[in-house]
Amino acid sequence: MSARQMLRALLLVQLVCAALVGYAIARALHAGFITGLLGGAVALVLVRLAISANNFWLSSRSASLTPPAHRLGARAALRLFGEEFAQSMRYSSWIMPRARPCLRVYADARLAPVLLLHGYGCNSGYWAHLTPRLDAAQISHATLDLAPVTAPIDAYVPLVEQGVQDLLAATGAERVIIVAHSMGGLVARAWMRTYGSGRVARVITLGTPHHGTSLASFGIGANALQMRLGGAWLHELAASESAATRALITSIYSHHDNIVAPQTSSELDGARNLAFGGIGHVALGASRQILDALMQELCN
Repeated sequence: MSARQMLRALLLVQLVCAALVGYAIARALHAGFITGLLGGAVALVLVRLAISANNFWLSSRSASLTPPAHRLGARAALRLFGEEFAQSMRYSSWIMPRARPCLRVYADARLAPVLLLHGYGCNSGYWAHLTPRLDAAQISHATLDLAPVTAPIDAYVPLVEQGVQDLLAATGAERVIIVAHSMGGLVARAWMRTYGSGRVARVITLGTPHHGTSLASFGIGANALQMRLGGAWLHELAASESAATRALITSIYSHHDNIVAPQTSSELDGARNLAFGGIGHVALGASRQILDALMQELCN
């Protein structure tokens, strides 16, 4: 199953449940359609809020120490939660259920073309906030959908190889830049393990659990199993990499990531590590601060 199919199915289930709750509320209160509609919508939002809050709570149980410069007060913490919740709702309920992979080529592009890899449970729609910036800068780029959702990470490697080949053929370039969110960063590293780094200008990862995450224990699928802390697959991947390969990687992450925990799992020895604070896992792809830093990395 693709992420698009999964998200559409989940969205349908949520709407049906909200309708049933709304109907029950209207019956219980002897109220009309509007009251039932509002009651169902409120119930749906409260459930999604609870899920988001649970992710933050689970990640806090194995969180790494937050440096003093990135510690948050109550207002900033509330903003962090609100932004992550809002972006999670927007991505999962609107953007990604409708998204399709794209390829955009600019004849006068001065930078290497960019291949965008999404993370676990997502699809190409994750890059909805970045691709307009790439278009404005006339940077050729392509997005992929990594499917099935629960496949082993190595199963995505042929998809990446085809994406690299297609992007290089379309642009006439010799090397690509890979930008990857979350699990996508591990997919990029697995691809380099198989095909080498000769066609890679750079790899930039956002919120990638390079050493695993405690929340992977709650995920389903072979890929979730591979992302567990201390897993054999991650150790084997790290052991396969040379210093030259690591030097190609820039890891951008947040000390308040609510999916990658401990958050310093995103730090990769030998890579360029850029730490931020006050940004959740999904919101990394929509944060102006992160996108500014990403574009700066691309253009340097």
